[in-house]
Amino acid sequence: MAGPWCTQILADMGAEIIKVERPGVGDDTRHWGPPWLKDADGNATGESAYYLSANRGKHSVTVDLGKPEGQALIRELAMQCDILVENFKTGGLAKKGLGHDALSALNPGLIYCSITGFGQTGPMAGFAGYDYLVQAQGGLMSITGIADGQPGAAPQRVGMAVADLTTGMNATIAILGALYHRTRTGEGQHIDMALLDVQVSWLANQASSYFCSGTPPTRTGEYHPNLAPYQPFPTADGELVIIAIGNDGQFQRFCSAIGRPELAMDHRFSANPSRVQNRPALVDILSNITKGKGSEEWIGMLRAIDVPCGPIQDIAQVFRDPQVLARGMKVELPDAEAGSISGVANPIKYSKTTLEYAKAPPRLGVDTVDVLERVLGKSQEDIALLKEKDAI
Repeated sequence: MAGPWCTQILADMGAEIIKVERPGVGDDTRHWGPPWLKDADGNATGESAYYLSANRGKHSVTVDLGKPEGQALIRELAMQCDILVENFKTGGLAKKGLGHDALSALNPGLIYCSITGFGQTGPMAGFAGYDYLVQAQGGLMSITGIADGQPGAAPQRVGMAVADLTTGMNATIAILGALYHRTRTGEGQHIDMALLDVQVSWLANQASSYFCSGTPPTRTGEYHPNLAPYQPFPTADGELVIIAIGNDGQFQRFCSAIGRPELAMDHRFSANPSRVQNRPALVDILSNITKGKGSEEWIGMLRAIDVPCGPIQDIAQVFRDPQVLARGMKVELPDAEAGSISGVANPIKYSKTTLEYAKAPPRLGVDTVDVLERVLGKSQEDIALLKEKDAI
């Protein structure tokens, strides 16, 4: 998902994206289902929900990179384009004469972004890498899941492909930086993005905790390792509400609101470091209190005094959330077969620039002829010959 996520962000920002896929097969994620997109009659199509999530705004062109004619088309496209994003294993395109050195010789201004599991250098450079593997090797799973000593304790995968998604985001940032460099120098460059690098960088404060203490952080499950109270609490209606107190002032207001102002004066709880150290005792006290009211009552009361809190929502509830609706985080794109395709909106909101949601995720190869004619100036005879040779 890393490469497609990067290029979808760029498409939303107005770039024309030409997605090059294998004839007859396409992007692997087209087959990562169920669930599948349904047509207007409610029947499953061949398009996976996974593929649809990361491919709006693009033109799908099918090219066989194993054929000389297909490789020639990529060279021609590289001469016309500003950016090339590739998600092959390290060296995969270079073997076909389509590596950075070969294409930058044809177009010195080309920004060539390679996204791999482990990067262009190092002992694992040639290995394939998937998000799950990188979450494990990059340390994320070691700090995600139920704490040791509790029932069900074990490292857990995060529920989203976070290494892929954050690599796609970082690749977008890198490309925009390279574009700025090109405006000053006219030079393109090679961008080396690795899922493992990004995952390690994403350890952020947990890595800093290790550097400062010399002890690797462990799984803490539902609570925050550095703040208290900062976790879910049970309520009268059997649900959980998140109370996320980030400073002593919030804790003092919270204690007054729950009728226990003395807790904020207790030496065990008066400052965050003490609350973290005495978390079990504090949580035991607060859990007995939160069971006295329902979740909505707690949320309304605590928000009124600026104490951060909120519900734990499933994804259906997320897209009914008034705040999510107000922020326009769901988009609908017209589609001939399905009527429309729902998607998650880009979170970027400019004051002057409008993002684009002009094209639903394309069917495999649907734009091949148009791109070859419009971008490369190919004639109908040229295209017929490429089809005859199974290059497209």
